[in-house]
Amino acid sequence: MRWFNGALFLPLKPMTAPHFRRLPPPLRPLADKFYRSHRSPMRSQAGDELWVAQRGSEIIAALSLRPVADGQWLTGLFVAPGQRGQGLAAGLLRCSLAEHPESVWLFCHPDLGPFYRRLGFDDCPSPPQTLAERLARYQRSKSLIALRAH
Repeated sequence: MRWFNGALFLPLKPMTAPHFRRLPPPLRPLADKFYRSHRSPMRSQAGDELWVAQRGSEIIAALSLRPVADGQWLTGLFVAPGQRGQGLAAGLLRCSLAEHPESVWLFCHPDLGPFYRRLGFDDCPSPPQTLAERLARYQRSKSLIALRAH
């Protein structure tokens, strides 16, 4: 503790490094609780593979993959607002992609393209038919691009 100009300053606790892991299916409700606690509209579905970043027991970021067309579809990536800018999204992506040598597709706003491209995603003008149909529906109401890793 130190005093400076009449104010007491406490030393900051060192921040523990995040731990990235695949969330076992029975713990899926923890990811949904994390989403709800941040008022995110995201929710997991049965069969999704969930990855989380944790500090201690607290989930601070989550990623969702869904099996589709000989690969995976990245359906969601959310980092708690107070934890952004620390590389958590990149860490989750690296860990999950390392476990999935097959193609991984995602849809994102064009402004997010550079972020995903730095992590190994490329433009995907021809996603699998099931994803192409979904992308066409989504593009009716928002600007999205399709990207693919591997």
